[in-house]
Amino acid sequence: MLFIGILTLALPAGSPAAILLLDHQANPPPGYPFVYPFTVQNLTHLILFIGLGEVFCRWRSAVHEHAMLDEGLLPQAYEVVLQSHDLPAIRARVANRHDGEQGFLPGLVDLCILQFQASRSVDQTVSVLNSSLELMAHRVDLRYSLLRYLVWLIPTVGFIGTVIGIALALAMIDPTAETQPLGEIARALGVSFYTTLVALVESAILVLLLHLVQAREELAINQAGHYTLVNLINRLYPGPLKL
Repeated sequence: MLFIGILTLALPAGSPAAILLLDHQANPPPGYPFVYPFTVQNLTHLILFIGLGEVFCRWRSAVHEHAMLDEGLLPQAYEVVLQSHDLPAIRARVANRHDGEQGFLPGLVDLCILQFQASRSVDQTVSVLNSSLELMAHRVDLRYSLLRYLVWLIPTVGFIGTVIGIALALAMIDPTAETQPLGEIARALGVSFYTTLVALVESAILVLLLHLVQAREELAINQAGHYTLVNLINRLYPGPLKL
């Protein structure tokens, strides 16, 4: 992994930063189970970057959804009223712009037009819009299941590393010996808590990014619903205009 490789080259083995960030020790304690680069810190780094990749994918999706709001898919002039004969042309513009994963706004417009053409009822079309917004919000929430698991996994791995480190430090105590290697025991205990420290920091970073990106994607749903309500449903006229 590039990040770990750069830190390995930049931080000499045994330096405080190398021990803290990588658990890269020049002289590991006797019986130490983690052989560099197979350390708890590097595992948390790997999980973090998997999470960052998922965050990036979700961010790109949110940017794409927000961009659709500026494409002028619906007429926005205040004097425009839409009748049934106006809708096929609008639907043709959006029909191929959405699928099960992307295209909140085209999907809402397409579904509302189909409902209005089938029922000629604005009230039923509004009900379909509201139901669709709820389903989309739930679908977006499900997309973050993996990220929420990774946010939980990172500190869990860090705690496991700390428990292993404490156990190894205690194993260095010899009850039959007159003197104990207190310096080695203290060093092993200090290193064991580094795994939790690094894991908690990385988990906090991932949680922040998760909430920022999820909020942006949920905002795209809300804006798509408002855009559809204002520029499509509020302009629908079920019958011929009487002059």
